[in-house]
Amino acid sequence: MRPRCGMRQNLRPRVLRIGQNLRPRVLGMRQNLRPRVLRIGQNLRPRVLGIGQNLRPRVRWVVICKDLKVRNMWIAENWKDYEVIDTSCGEKLERWGDFYLVRPDPQVIWNTQKINKKWRDFNGHYHRSNKGGGEWEFRSLPEEWKIGYDLKKIGEHLTFCLKPFAFKHTGVFPEQAVNWDWFSSIIKEEIDRRKSSGEERDIKVLNLFAYTGGATISAAIAGAKVTHVDAAKGMVAWAKENAKLSGVPETNVRWLVDDCVKFVEREIRRGNKYDAIIMDPPSYGRGPKGEIWKIEESVYPLIELTAQILTDKPLFYLVNSYTTGLQPAVLSYMIGSVITKRFGGTVEASEIGLPVTDSGLVLPCGASGRWHA
Repeated sequence: MRPRCGMRQNLRPRVLRIGQNLRPRVLGMRQNLRPRVLRIGQNLRPRVLGIGQNLRPRVRWVVICKDLKVRNMWIAENWKDYEVIDTSCGEKLERWGDFYLVRPDPQVIWNTQKINKKWRDFNGHYHRSNKGGGEWEFRSLPEEWKIGYDLKKIGEHLTFCLKPFAFKHTGVFPEQAVNWDWFSSIIKEEIDRRKSSGEERDIKVLNLFAYTGGATISAAIAGAKVTHVDAAKGMVAWAKENAKLSGVPETNVRWLVDDCVKFVEREIRRGNKYDAIIMDPPSYGRGPKGEIWKIEESVYPLIELTAQILTDKPLFYLVNSYTTGLQPAVLSYMIGSVITKRFGGTVEASEIGLPVTDSGLVLPCGASGRWHA
């Protein structure tokens, strides 16, 4: 039976906005109350409901087109040595160079059929424990191996050493390549501009929570002088190894094992300035002396602090988030209310993701907020 709208029903179309609560509106007594289900690529123009119209949701499934990718997500789609092959049942099947890994991913909440034979013929599988943590199962996987990435816009090549270790990680977050491409080209263009105008001042970049150095190496190989700060001594040593493999000049990076907040506070007192800042803060962590970091409480004060060590004409500012509560709109607001307010420029934020080979869809992997002059 088709539901009928009441005679006094408000028939104005409902306009859906990004982030709006999609709970169904209670209309008529006999109306179908199932919410309208939105899928990637669905036309979001409001539907005008006529009297007696069938209100069941129309679901339109589409393969994500190139234009849609640009509008809705920043996608790391230039990898040759890495790919997400398939996703299902809370896991993703990946190719890292010549080796295949199966790792858990909290975004994968669907249970599609695992057709690809590499789901069973893997080299490494990280099994998550119900009690927390987990362990690796290895099949013919070396203790370490290397993959590369081309920064096509600036004609440079990066090399990374991979080592599967605790908490499912390998030492590289491949989705961040979309940010490496973005800021390395900004650095290269600014270096060329300064050379043509006779400026000899170096471009100084600060990378906080810098992990194994993907962003550090990308900025340094583009020509910037980078200060790399991370609280974990082992991660800094790993980053140095990656920099050496990539051919980064030793003079282009200053390596520091330090608490990021305390380091920024000291830089303020010293009067040191940077042309750009990158930060990839964890949801929760501890400094080298046991300092506690909780991103919801600490990231905005850190953005305020770092604004004080930017030059008068900074180039860019980047904040990454893998925390559920820090969505793109939140990143955009925080950066805009501090950096844009002080320096002008443009702020934008988006989910970042990786293409999935077998399905043609995109796996969301976190969010980034960017500011540029």
